[in-house]
Amino acid sequence: MPRILIFLCTILVCSPMAIADDDFDARDSIVKIFATYRGADFSRPWTKQSPQEFSGTGFVIDGNLILTNAHVVEQSSQIFIQPPNSADKLRATVVGISQAMDMAILQLKKTSEREEFHADHPPLVLQGELPAIGETVQAIGYPVGGEQVSITEGVVSRIEYTGYNMDAAGLRLQVDAALNHGNSGGPVMMNDEVVGVVFSGIEYAENIGYVIPTEEVLNFITDIKDGTYDGPPTLDRFGFQTCENDSLRDWLGLSKEQTGLVYIRAKEGIETPLEKWDVIDKIGEFDIDNAGMVKLTDDLRLLWPYFIRQLTTEEGTVEMTIIRKGKSMQVDLVARNNRDMVIPFIGNDYPEYFVIGPMIFTPIRREHFFELNLWYGVIDGSPATLHIEDVKEYEGQEFVVIASDFLPHPITKGYDISGSPTLKSVNGTDIKSLAHAVELMRDTEGDFIEFAFFDRRQETLIFNHDELLEATEEILEDNSIRKQGSDRFMDIWEE
Repeated sequence: MPRILIFLCTILVCSPMAIADDDFDARDSIVKIFATYRGADFSRPWTKQSPQEFSGTGFVIDGNLILTNAHVVEQSSQIFIQPPNSADKLRATVVGISQAMDMAILQLKKTSEREEFHADHPPLVLQGELPAIGETVQAIGYPVGGEQVSITEGVVSRIEYTGYNMDAAGLRLQVDAALNHGNSGGPVMMNDEVVGVVFSGIEYAENIGYVIPTEEVLNFITDIKDGTYDGPPTLDRFGFQTCENDSLRDWLGLSKEQTGLVYIRAKEGIETPLEKWDVIDKIGEFDIDNAGMVKLTDDLRLLWPYFIRQLTTEEGTVEMTIIRKGKSMQVDLVARNNRDMVIPFIGNDYPEYFVIGPMIFTPIRREHFFELNLWYGVIDGSPATLHIEDVKEYEGQEFVVIASDFLPHPITKGYDISGSPTLKSVNGTDIKSLAHAVELMRDTEGDFIEFAFFDRRQETLIFNHDELLEATEEILEDNSIRKQGSDRFMDIWEE
């Protein structure tokens, strides 16, 4: 199953421009989705996992598009849409996706089918306001166990700002409507309008399901219009602690009315106007309490980062009020989106690779830490674990690992691979990226080629250059590897 937590539910998006009709039935705009999932194989990156068939729910939104969950269609080799009360299955493709917020937008591939389908299946209306806690909502979708659309009812029991996937955060609704596998991607409705998209449930708890509210849906639709998802602006990594302890408050000289979070540190290399022991009192005009919460209404408190998106200026800063040594002052903190990380998430793509002799090299992505258990690098001395949250110091910077054990060949006699070691240098030259490493391999002029690693347990590997190239051809053929490397590396290798 795709990587996202037990996501069972439905995502729903509607255009606020859609016009209601007296004869309109929301069920006419909700479709069943069939997807063939081909997950990445991180230890054999030239191939994919065996196909698995999944189904979910989607619904029509403005622009002749269909909204669903990212986890319903991510890394799918083919996607089909089944209209309501129809046996037809129409081919679709992903035109926008955010795995971080678990949303995806689909479009029917054939123009003729697209026009005919949308003529009979109008977009749903997206409600602009959050439902109140206790209000009744209906979840509509295609859960497993039947072919017809299903409607379950429940109430909104909680609204919170919390983590999603890939370090993202956003608003989330909790509902007690019954949600099952297959509901994913369908709408949650109130008064014939969409208030959110159900995207996950908890299998070990009864009647607890989670919904992406329309505010996050609209943010996604706006963000994805240029074809890429940048995500909301966020502040650089800072360390805060709550200001609840009485001794701490006395030491800081705070009055009873002064509340907020205590700034402790920033990640090394980040420039900030904050100083240690500053108290973050307000974000914009919103007071932050001693637990880091902001009162939005009489019934709703949210974590303070919720307001970053709303308060980021065109210059990319957020105004904060701080208390420093008893004095109140304003500072501007930098907010960024689409940060150019040294170790990004692979997202909906597949791992890149380059094979040289018995070794499969691949650029490190966040998913590798779990798929290849790179956390051992903390012990072995790999720098990747220390820089996982860093922005690139220069264009193209990346860390490189061997993705699996040696591919079988006599050339490996006496050598072993320890875990998935991080490559340090080729022929004594420190590498900047896998592209740089491929250049160094290509331009080797001596009789031998040396591969050194950061990992303390990993041997330095020295091969005869000509024998290594000859072994590469044999290994590719023996393992039915059609291409020695991903396109961008082959372009370098064949120059």
